[in-house]
Amino acid sequence: VQLVESGGGLVQPGGSLRLSCAASGFTFDTFVMSWYRQAPGKERELVAGIASDGVTTNYLDSVKGRFTISRDNFKNTVFLQMNSLKPEDTAIYYCRAVRASIRYWGQGTQVTVSS
Repeated sequence: VQLVESGGGLVQPGGSLRLSCAASGFTFDTFVMSWYRQAPGKERELVAGIASDGVTTNYLDSVKGRFTISRDNFKNTVFLQMNSLKPEDTAIYYCRAVRASIRYWGQGTQVTVSS
């Protein structure tokens, strides 16, 4: 099983990034996919989630209207489009797959928002 995140980097405030998480080794389209983040000295928090069929989504209040989660079940990939980025969005972003008691995590990708 692998979850491989990509797309992180350094961006100025107000900028955009698109994170990707490529999945392999499990039946991707039966899992709920989520993005979490962890800033230095803080607990990991749920940023956005998307149901297995891609219809239902949920977001952390502070990212609503700025971030969009989506998935491509043919390419086994989940995305996080991040717009209007703020310095407080700086964190390591992790991809997670969940089905019942099964949990898979990616290794994370660093997002830094700074001028």
